[in-house]
Amino acid sequence: MDDVDTNPGAGGRNSQSALALERLVDPVVGVAEGRITEANEAAREAFDVSSGDDPASAFEEWPLLEQAIADATAGTARTVELAGERFDARIHRGVDGTTLVFESTGSHEPPADDRVVKDRAMNEAPVGIAISDPDQEDNPLVYVNEAYEVITGYDTGEVIGRNCRFLQGEDSDESTIAEMAAAVDEERPVTVEILNYRKDGTEFWNEVTIAPVYDDDGELTNYVGFQNDVTARKEAELALERRTAELEFVLDRVEGLIQDVTTAVAGSTHRSTLEQAVCERFVEEPNYEGAWIGERNPATEQIVVRERAGDVSPPSGDDPSATISTADEHPAAVAVRSGESVLETDGRTRAAFPLVYNDVEYGVLVLEAAPEAAIDDRESVILSALARAVASGINARETSRVLATDAVVAVDVDVTDPDLAPVAISSAVDCRLEYRRSSHRTGDRTASLYTVTGPDATAEALESALQKAGLEGEVVVERDGECLLEVTDQDDPVAWLSDRGVRLVAIEGDEGRARLTLEIPRSADVRSVVEGIEDRYDGSDVVSFHQREPGGDTRQEFAARLESELTERQFVALQRAYLGGYFEWPRPTTGEELAETMGVSRPTFHEHLRSAEAKLCSAFFEGNSS
Repeated sequence: MDDVDTNPGAGGRNSQSALALERLVDPVVGVAEGRITEANEAAREAFDVSSGDDPASAFEEWPLLEQAIADATAGTARTVELAGERFDARIHRGVDGTTLVFESTGSHEPPADDRVVKDRAMNEAPVGIAISDPDQEDNPLVYVNEAYEVITGYDTGEVIGRNCRFLQGEDSDESTIAEMAAAVDEERPVTVEILNYRKDGTEFWNEVTIAPVYDDDGELTNYVGFQNDVTARKEAELALERRTAELEFVLDRVEGLIQDVTTAVAGSTHRSTLEQAVCERFVEEPNYEGAWIGERNPATEQIVVRERAGDVSPPSGDDPSATISTADEHPAAVAVRSGESVLETDGRTRAAFPLVYNDVEYGVLVLEAAPEAAIDDRESVILSALARAVASGINARETSRVLATDAVVAVDVDVTDPDLAPVAISSAVDCRLEYRRSSHRTGDRTASLYTVTGPDATAEALESALQKAGLEGEVVVERDGECLLEVTDQDDPVAWLSDRGVRLVAIEGDEGRARLTLEIPRSADVRSVVEGIEDRYDGSDVVSFHQREPGGDTRQEFAARLESELTERQFVALQRAYLGGYFEWPRPTTGEELAETMGVSRPTFHEHLRSAEAKLCSAFFEGNSS
């Protein structure tokens, strides 16, 4: 690179660059591998270091500089106090080291004319250094160091005599270029980040600091520039900005959709109207051309379309009644099999979201995007949450439906899993348990009442069996050969089945086996419910299935309506009085004993009981539950 010395007007690379840096009134130091390797004369004077001293050992203020590097981000200023004077330390990190430029915040006299920075301080600086000469036409470069060559890909001979704008290109920001030009015109320092281009045309983000250099008389002689390749950091920042913008765009676009779908879920009284409202709301969005909800038929293993809206191609061919095999590779089939959302792009994007709530499958939601639109992973996450909300709404409709319809599938299941209380108790005690009722306690705890009969059905034997099984409970009423047993359990099958739209009609436990009699709406996925029971309880065996046609028997509706009118205390008082034999004669238990099991006084117990009896009589004789 010695040919640079002969460049007209340059005055030699080493002498010109050394003079330019020495004329900088600000202290400049170079750091590599944790050591100060170079310093200009302004730095030596500011920090009271002799020109002949080794920088690595001479700078006693180094811990403060080290902290400044650690605390400051690239291109930012950090105020520190060194040698009794305050400085703004501007940090420039490079691959092989760091350069710090200290701008004094107080008075600082220019250095003497004989201050000289070694050539190595320029050539081996860890960041790119370039010096221009504003006295020449177009302010050309008169010096660049080796780091500059590495960063830009240009040799020294290719850049000397040219204005530094040759690094700019098509995508370089015009406002940033104007900011640098204004700073040069006004003879003030500036730091910017700009997209530049290497010799081979590749882009890189360049952190550029430009500062004017003055002679002893205060006349402008040069501009010195520091270049630092910050591509990795800048690309990470830009990627984060893009992801944030994309997420904000998705959220803005689906905000109204979320609100309207949630409203449709909450406001629909029937499953079909809920599903139709959801499909219609989706196609109101310009990004979705079609939406449909399908349901798996467990008998045929086919997915049948229940509701649709918009421009939806039938699952197969042109037949609107066509179905999809669950073994197919259609997104709907894959979603049903896997229980996960599926995105498919084949001409246009199709997305399928399983409708599952409490492990019960209610079908699949399929969306078809407009040709110019796409459904990305971020949007898919939001749509998956919406699908869960739709499934929750369907579950609520199916749960209420089972209380109001006789169109059900009756299922008997035998269970031998000792986690089920009747199994554990009848294994330990020669007795027979019959489930009566459950009531919720605080938190997730549920209390279930069982009538227990048999030769060994004593309070002592039952409480011992509870303790051995790790169950909580107590004998509420005891009489010859029969007890009323309350079992408190967090793993209550009644609540678990109810959440899945299933009514538990009966539980009968005997000889270490319990039979569950269930009623499941015909519209529900019976197979999914049964599979859930088999997964929950070991030793589960389906004994029978049979459909029950709608009839005129409204006993269950009558009981549900009456129960809704009773307060919790009234219900418990009536239930315990009936199951405890209070209405029999002679009475095996007294009102005082029953009041004690409820934790209330005898008068309070009778007040609740009389109120419940009055409501029962009103419902029976007047045909309502007022």
